[in-house]
Amino acid sequence: MTVPNSTAPNSPAPDRTAPAGAPPDDAPEPRRRVRALHTGTTVTVYQAYPPEIGRAAARDGRFPAQWKRDRMTWIKPSFLWMMYRCGWAAKEGQETVLAVEIDRAGFTWALEHACPAHYERGLHPDRASWQRELKRAPARVQWDPERDLHLRPLPYRSLQLGLAGEAARRYADEWTVSVTDVTPLVRRIHGHLRDGEPEAARLLLPDERPYPLPEGLSARLGG
Repeated sequence: MTVPNSTAPNSPAPDRTAPAGAPPDDAPEPRRRVRALHTGTTVTVYQAYPPEIGRAAARDGRFPAQWKRDRMTWIKPSFLWMMYRCGWAAKEGQETVLAVEIDRAGFTWALEHACPAHYERGLHPDRASWQRELKRAPARVQWDPERDLHLRPLPYRSLQLGLAGEAARRYADEWTVSVTDVTPLVRRIHGHLRDGEPEAARLLLPDERPYPLPEGLSARLGG
């Protein structure tokens, strides 16, 4: 996986050639968009765990047995949204930040089988239809305000993807390509910010770019 300060020597380089259908880098920022560090075959998402789970996952390259495969887990393609959620790895139970590189086909499968986490008029015929779909779906999509380097909300939103049941099991046991403990990177970036060096911090951020969704999928998920 290509994350700043990563030591994995054989990790694939980021796919810096925009895939067909991807918006140009200077396109106006839409209200909702999937942004991620991705290659031609993988997508990187972030999670934070207590050290006993996070370190074991990074050491073995997969989630340990104590990781609950029968519970919903939320993955975030946005590094800065993860920093907002875990408080730069300072919140209790979120002291170890993982960058999890997953199979791109698996990520697409989860999105194709996801339901919006909240009812939105126009996406479903009525609230009852949405509730039925939400109950059946193994994944759910939530759009939250993206964050700037100082974790202030921005006027556009980024994806959170909740995985449960079949999706959670596939994520842990099939889709995971690599697991990297990026807590040292988190501390370096936060240290630059505390020292009044925002540009030095910015240079260490993962190279997240617009992620092209299959045709029609974005609209179905409220994107």
